[in-house]
Amino acid sequence: MRIAMMMVAAFVPLWGQEIKLPANLDALSAKAVESVDVTLDGSMLRLAARFADKDDNNGDVKKLLAGLNGIYVRSYQFAAEGEYDKADVDAVRAQFQAPTWARVVGVRSKRHGDDVDVYFKTASSGTLGGIVVISAEPRELTIVNIAGTIDPAQLSHLGGQFHIPMLDLTACKLPRKEMH
Repeated sequence: MRIAMMMVAAFVPLWGQEIKLPANLDALSAKAVESVDVTLDGSMLRLAARFADKDDNNGDVKKLLAGLNGIYVRSYQFAAEGEYDKADVDAVRAQFQAPTWARVVGVRSKRHGDDVDVYFKTASSGTLGGIVVISAEPRELTIVNIAGTIDPAQLSHLGGQFHIPMLDLTACKLPRKEMH
């Protein structure tokens, strides 16, 4: 879950656009020992932008929120393995096809049964049209959808907002080779 939430903070786009969640997924909250349901549509984000202004001297968060149509999170934690159907997760994944969508991260662990996918929706030059993160673990399922136009340089500004953890993106930089 921590890895998925870190990825969410780094990459956060889409129910509000064209993602269809299988009905079975909404019923998972009854089976889950813990569930999270975050639904911030455009009007809620505009309202949040007003409050962000007070702590955001440069207006970076307001600029980021202005391009978003919604932030949607569904996360379920279960007491035992096998309490959700992997076919439902595959039905969600199947919606992200080229040329509109590109899977930029795909992690599969046969040892632990973890699957993580990150999809980017292509938009105009230099921006993203949305991001979806799907993290399917044996006892946990998280789907994050951030809908709207996103400048990749602004993603770090989501950290600390809407219960998204702060990220130190400088720690993610690759070391540069010195030229002599």
